[in-house]
Amino acid sequence: MPARLPSWAWVTGLTTGAIAVVAVLGVQADQGTKPTASAARPSTPATADAKPSAEPEEKEKEKETGAKPKESAVPADSGTGRRIVYSLGTRQVWLVDASDAPRRSFEVWPGTVAPDPGTYTIGTRTDATTGSDGVDIEHIVYFAAKSGVSIAFSNAVDGSSPPPAEGRSTGGIRVAKADGEALWTFGTTGTTVRVVE
Repeated sequence: MPARLPSWAWVTGLTTGAIAVVAVLGVQADQGTKPTASAARPSTPATADAKPSAEPEEKEKEKETGAKPKESAVPADSGTGRRIVYSLGTRQVWLVDASDAPRRSFEVWPGTVAPDPGTYTIGTRTDATTGSDGVDIEHIVYFAAKSGVSIAFSNAVDGSSPPPAEGRSTGGIRVAKADGEALWTFGTTGTTVRVVE
């Protein structure tokens, strides 16, 4: 019959074995290798209906207000009070309320004739017509003229944003359809339009 070891020997053996395992794992970690787990973590299987759990805040804002995600601060040199601000450099428009807070901001596609920087007022408004480039447009808001060309915000009836016609002087500043509707509602006759660099 083999000799029986005292109980303290078993505890010492188990402790020594545990220390050896920890040492091996430490060496592997130092060398950049990872021990493999015996059980894999559960994962959610991908399905054809899989959707992101949350949409980015910009997309939510666009859904609620129609504003494009490019929104940025209203240019500092754009005046005060209720106004439409048009930046020639960034090709962006802001609809600013009386408290100087931007209510909406969106990108635009200018024609070949740009207004000079300055302060203008909306004069004539036209529900719908055909633009000088032959495109059916609506929500036309005229605010300036330069070199005999009338300059106005408008949107194409079909929602397109074609490039300006080659060889023609066009003063139409095209906007997306939803932005055209918002600008039409905001830009009543007499509304200030501030054009900045």
